[in-house]
Amino acid sequence: MRLVVCIDRDDDLGRKAGVNGPVVGRSEVLEAAARLGTADPEDSDTNAIFATVNLLDELRGAGEECEVCILTGSPKVGVLSDRRVADQFDRVLEQVHATSAYLVSDGAEDEYLFPILASRVRVDGVRRVYVRQAASIESTYYTLVRALKDPKLRAKTILPFALVLLILGLAAAGGVVVWGVIGLAIVLGVYLIFWTFDIDEAIIDSVRSASSDIRQGSVAFGFGLFAVALVGVGFLEGYNTYYSDIANPLLDRVVVFLEAGLLWWIFGALVWETGRAIRRMFSRGRFPRSFLVATTSIVGIGLVSFGIVLLVRYLEGIARATQIPLLAGLIVSGFGLVIGAGVLQQYLRAAAQRTAPPDSSSA
Repeated sequence: MRLVVCIDRDDDLGRKAGVNGPVVGRSEVLEAAARLGTADPEDSDTNAIFATVNLLDELRGAGEECEVCILTGSPKVGVLSDRRVADQFDRVLEQVHATSAYLVSDGAEDEYLFPILASRVRVDGVRRVYVRQAASIESTYYTLVRALKDPKLRAKTILPFALVLLILGLAAAGGVVVWGVIGLAIVLGVYLIFWTFDIDEAIIDSVRSASSDIRQGSVAFGFGLFAVALVGVGFLEGYNTYYSDIANPLLDRVVVFLEAGLLWWIFGALVWETGRAIRRMFSRGRFPRSFLVATTSIVGIGLVSFGIVLLVRYLEGIARATQIPLLAGLIVSGFGLVIGAGVLQQYLRAAAQRTAPPDSSSA
């Protein structure tokens, strides 16, 4: 079976029409296109979706067995949006069992995700959709006004400028311009970190996932809540240890803080992964192979972290020379587990490819 795929990498379908991906089936895809076209008649993704259905009908008319789907990403295009597209494509393949695919795109941005499709099935081609304009836009002002109505563009251009004006204005009104500059640097730094690593999207996804787990009675919510509590206990334990030795140098107290919280954080990560694995087991009927890889990586990173903390303590003269074999063993064994997790991941991926059904179209 061939799968005709349309990718909405920036999730206009979800933001504007309230349609969550993946969307599978001709009637469902047409309904999604109609809702997006009604919400925003100027969005080019609408044309791409209709072009996807057109290609589906063309292939079915030639006697091929085909299905159509839409994959959606995230408004903040990047690692998170690509991960969402990959997860949705895996879910569609479990449902459709396609052996090849055809990508329909309205621009180069969506075609960046071509490797995601090609790593899972054979991709027979890409069809790019060009939208013909009836008349040119007469003024640059109109172009800018229309562009700034896009929430993605506003977040990237207007929000940082607004933060600069707001913080500097408040600082000038209070007569503390120096502190305003310091606060501005901190706020913009936090903003850039959140924007670079998609932390805000991760937080929103976590809230949505928790809400869905509560409504569905998923065990993952309990595990996730317990994991968050363990992380909080780790910070509290580190905080108490940090201020119990207030007379010591700052670096010594930071090292003690990390040493006190590390074990709790590692345990919290293991609990989190366990909850996710159990949820996937209930939804798919089998325990995920990735659980062993994830837990091995977590333990390995934890051992390396403990070894680094002990190394810093030794260099600062806090730890004794007799602890050198211990810190060396922690670092070496931790790196060994991390490398072993990578090797295990490659082995499981190769095993999954060997057990996959053969491509009947190539016979």
